[in-house]
Amino acid sequence: MWVLGAAAVALVGAMALDTKIVVIGSEHDVRAQRFSPEAFGESEFPEIRESVEKRAVDAVELAKAIQEDKQAASQKYGVATSTGPVLPVSFTGVAGERKSHYSTVAIEGLPPEITVRVQTGPALTGTDLRDSTGAIQFDQFTNQIEYQDAGTAINNQVKKTVLASIDPNALTGKTISVVGVFKLVNPKSWIVTPVRLEVK
Repeated sequence: MWVLGAAAVALVGAMALDTKIVVIGSEHDVRAQRFSPEAFGESEFPEIRESVEKRAVDAVELAKAIQEDKQAASQKYGVATSTGPVLPVSFTGVAGERKSHYSTVAIEGLPPEITVRVQTGPALTGTDLRDSTGAIQFDQFTNQIEYQDAGTAINNQVKKTVLASIDPNALTGKTISVVGVFKLVNPKSWIVTPVRLEVK
């Protein structure tokens, strides 16, 4: 019996030596390290907006470059993704018909066969902003869900900081200035996610 008792004492002692006390909220608290999409969106969106505004190309110039050589324009102005390049663009035009969560925009000088639509909410779809700089990569995240949540969180920042004071249903007929990005899938159909939208 005394052998079993000694073994039990030794086992408890070994467990005590191998036990690490974790203070709630400390850097060792796994719960504190859980990915927060909201915090990610808040920290990343200002840098994304700054990058897009610095690189934005006038829509008429960009359309001409795409028509002349889509691949060259994509390489010069865009950031490659698995589903097509994301291009930064700027323009001023008159907001037209609104369907779903998009507003069409008539831009002077743009070829008539090109349709430009701006996402004006309330829903914002796609991950164009997440992918627009090339700095945010899948291997930064634990899984595909976190990677997708990161894109959604960035879009939520657009709703909060860019579109919150705008009534999308009242844009028709008004002149708007937009800076944003779109994924070049169909050269004749641009769906722009804005980082800046001003009503003139």
